[in-house]
Amino acid sequence: MEKKYFVKCYYFGIDFFYGSQRQSHHNSIEETIINVLKSKNYIRDIKSSEFSFASRTDRYVSARGAVFSFKSNKNIILMEINSSLPKEIGLWAYAIVPNDYSPRFSAIQRHYKYIFPFPISYMKEIFSINLNLIEKACEYIKGDHDFTNFSKRGKKFTKNIREMKDVKLDLKNDVLSIDFKSKGFLRQQIRRIVKKIFELGNGIISFNEFIELFNKKEYISYEPADPRGLILWDIEYNTNIKFIIDKRSIERLNRFFLIQKYKHWLNYNLFNIMQEHDFS
Repeated sequence: MEKKYFVKCYYFGIDFFYGSQRQSHHNSIEETIINVLKSKNYIRDIKSSEFSFASRTDRYVSARGAVFSFKSNKNIILMEINSSLPKEIGLWAYAIVPNDYSPRFSAIQRHYKYIFPFPISYMKEIFSINLNLIEKACEYIKGDHDFTNFSKRGKKFTKNIREMKDVKLDLKNDVLSIDFKSKGFLRQQIRRIVKKIFELGNGIISFNEFIELFNKKEYISYEPADPRGLILWDIEYNTNIKFIIDKRSIERLNRFFLIQKYKHWLNYNLFNIMQEHDFS
């Protein structure tokens, strides 16, 4: 009997992948997952399986709780699929849902987290960053706003008024991050908000200049913040969708995360120790 699945997955935005969305001449997260689902006989093709991702992310953006869906006659076994996926991608939970449910349109909230590229101690020393101003900006962003100047302009008309349900500054172990929650986001919205918040905190723009960006009379073009700091943290649905977390898949996830953490920990401490010693 055919069933429709919602599946939660993580992925890392490494050089090999040109974003999550399928592309003609580049590798993508979606294409990699689709190819494995075909090889394991879960689906025949995209159209008949109605394969769909809930959200698209740009190149170098990572995800902890992305969601995709597909229909299949085969009972899902996450580790069977994970065994053929690269370690940078992993499925860790699934739910059986009604056929008319969409991972994109049935979502009630999306949660992104942006991690700043430097320790807060370094930013205070080099940039004299003002956390009070950043926190003030986070409070201002909450609610309904026109985010035209905080999104990438496309060829088609897009409704740029969005409700930001929550924006929260977090500082833990010298790491500064901001959590953004909304039902939907515009393209590059978070990275552009972060870019201007960072400029505000560094004194490059004033708070009044930041507020003026919400006035859409004049479109302002600028480069967004580094995509490497952005994580699609989670996508939430109504409580009638019950995700089943797979223990073995979580073990695989944690094992890979741990290896990567210590791999980069060595490089960090190598440079840190070399810097501490006097070269004279």
